[in-house]
Amino acid sequence: MDLFSLPLDEQEENLEKLEIHLLLEGIYLKYGYDYRNYAYPSIKRRVWHRIHAEQLTSISSLLEKVLHDSSCFARLRADFSINVTEMFRDPLFFKTFKEQVVPLLKTYPSIRIWHAGCATGEEVFSMAILLQEVDLYEKTKIYATDINTDVLKIAKTGCFSLENMKKYTSNYMIAGGERAFSNYYKVTDAGVQFHSYLTRNVVFAQHNLVTDNSFNEFHVILCRNVLIYFNKELQNRVHELFYNSLGKLGVLCLGNKESVNYTDYKDFYEEINRFQKIYKKIK
Repeated sequence: MDLFSLPLDEQEENLEKLEIHLLLEGIYLKYGYDYRNYAYPSIKRRVWHRIHAEQLTSISSLLEKVLHDSSCFARLRADFSINVTEMFRDPLFFKTFKEQVVPLLKTYPSIRIWHAGCATGEEVFSMAILLQEVDLYEKTKIYATDINTDVLKIAKTGCFSLENMKKYTSNYMIAGGERAFSNYYKVTDAGVQFHSYLTRNVVFAQHNLVTDNSFNEFHVILCRNVLIYFNKELQNRVHELFYNSLGKLGVLCLGNKESVNYTDYKDFYEEINRFQKIYKKIK
């Protein structure tokens, strides 16, 4: 059917999808970043946010500016990066991890954990604290990766807002924290500085889930609340990456709105905990 034979509102909607498709294709060809299989509603919101922020009027005008102005692309790339996180986010997940995954980890002579899409690092520090309290941190290496190098710089500092500590302390206690949360940080003029020993066994690195390959074999992979921004094709591609990156009986931890059940890899895992979306690789 010809585009212009459709009702006007459908014409506009289809034209908008075409423009966004051209924008994402242009970004891929010019800069090598592949957002073509991100969930359309999320991409659309962020594209229009950047259009207004750049004081432009259309997707096509944003495409022109992105292709000729790398700083504009950097701003759009930051918009596409999902950085919503907090210490001990979904505290019952961490409590369940401690109760049901830690006993398995204690059977290993050394432990490798991958935090994929770690954003500004709050959950990485949370895991380091949890492992410290169960006496596993010293034999663990945590690989914390994100596509966005700017948020990785923040994560490396271990410096966060003092305003968030009341919420983070509450999360920590609900998660089964065993000490005073304030033992893990000091207050500075810049905010809260977490102690450096919490990153002694952490490697921060850029990694693109869309285009990059596996780089190690892990006992645990955590990728929580990232896949909801990808379409089904890309979700399956990332699940293939995770499957290939997990060792035998490796544990995959997803966000509370995510699951392996509707992917090509659902038969390769069994549930450790259905409610907290923790799975064990079985074949």
